[in-house]
Amino acid sequence: MSTEPLSSTPPDAGQDAASPTAAPDPTLSTDAASPNAPPGEPAPSYVKLAMRNMVRKGGKSLFHFSLTVTALLGLLVGLAYLTR
Repeated sequence: MSTEPLSSTPPDAGQDAASPTAAPDPTLSTDAASPNAPPGEPAPSYVKLAMRNMVRKGGKSLFHFSLTVTALLGLLVGLAYLTR
């Protein structure tokens, strides 16, 4: 019989199943202050970090936004046509 203590969680329960060695994204960290922020200011919020990331990847964001608008308009026009 084993002398190991029984635990309810498996040893790898805290790791992501898809990528067990994936490190957290440093741009989403709110623990440390931003390198551009003065030392006395609090860390930026998730909304600010998301906006900064969106500005950095502007072309991709605009493409996805326009694709979403086109798809929603197509869906609404299609539903209007089917229910006339």
